[in-house]
Amino acid sequence: MTASILSQRTAGVVTLTLNRPQLHNAFDDALIAELTAALVDCDHDASVRAVVLTGAGASFSAGADLNWMRGMVDASEEANREDALRLAALMRTLNFLSKPTLARVNGSAYGGGVGLIACCDIAIGSDGAKFALSEVKLGLVPAVISPYVIAAIGQRQARRLFINGEVFDAATAARIGLLHDCVTADQLDAAVERALHFLAKGGPLAQHEAKRLALRVGGMTIESCQQCDRDNAALIARLRVSTEGQQGLAAFLDKTAAPWLRAGAGH
Repeated sequence: MTASILSQRTAGVVTLTLNRPQLHNAFDDALIAELTAALVDCDHDASVRAVVLTGAGASFSAGADLNWMRGMVDASEEANREDALRLAALMRTLNFLSKPTLARVNGSAYGGGVGLIACCDIAIGSDGAKFALSEVKLGLVPAVISPYVIAAIGQRQARRLFINGEVFDAATAARIGLLHDCVTADQLDAAVERALHFLAKGGPLAQHEAKRLALRVGGMTIESCQQCDRDNAALIARLRVSTEGQQGLAAFLDKTAAPWLRAGAGH
C-alpha cells in the first residue's frame, strides 16, 4: 500500500486510512485509484469480516484536491468525464462491497468525503466534525456522489443541501441520516468498537445478503448505479467546461469572488 492509503488489519477487520493529513485527505487520482484497489482486495478476501474507513489527522476528507481541480480546469470535456467515472467507480465499489463497511468520521468531510460516508453501511462521527456539499459555490453539482447521498439523507434534505451548499454540524448530520451516531472525539474509538462487536456476531453470508436486500428493496442495484454514473459523469464534465463552471473554479482557485457574487446575486 502506498502513502495515500494506509491499511491495518486486526483479526478480520481492515482499517483503511486516507493518509494525506497535510491536505485534509483530499482526493487526487492516486488516492482514488489506491482506495478503489484496496476495497477490491478486501472484497475478494474471504477472511475480511468488516472494513473501517477513516482519515489521518484532523479531517476525514476535504473532497477534491486543489491541484487535481486545477488540472481539470484546462482538461477537455471528455477528460473530465473519464475523471468523474473513476470517482464514480470508487463510490460504487464502496457502496456495493460484499463486507460490512463502517465510516469512522474523525473530522470534517466535504464534497466527495460526504459521498464516502454515505456509501458506508454504518457511519459514526465525532461531534466536532463539519460537513458540506458546497459544489454549487463553484458553479458545479455533487453529481457522482448524488445517488448515495440521496439514499442516505433523503431527497428533501438533499435538495436543500445541494442547492444552498451550507456547512452543517455533526448533530445535523446525525439528525438527517448521514451519521448513525454522533459522539465526542474521546468516545469515537469505543463507539466504533461497539459497532464492530455487533457486526462480528452476524453470519458473513447473511450480512452480505442482508446488505443486498436493503439496497435492492430501496431501489439501488449495481446496474442502475452504473447507468446513473454515466449520466452524472457526463453532467459534471459538461458543467466543468461551461462558462459558469470555469469561472467558479477559477475564482475558487484564485481566492476571488465568483462573478455571480460580484454581481450581487449571492452572499
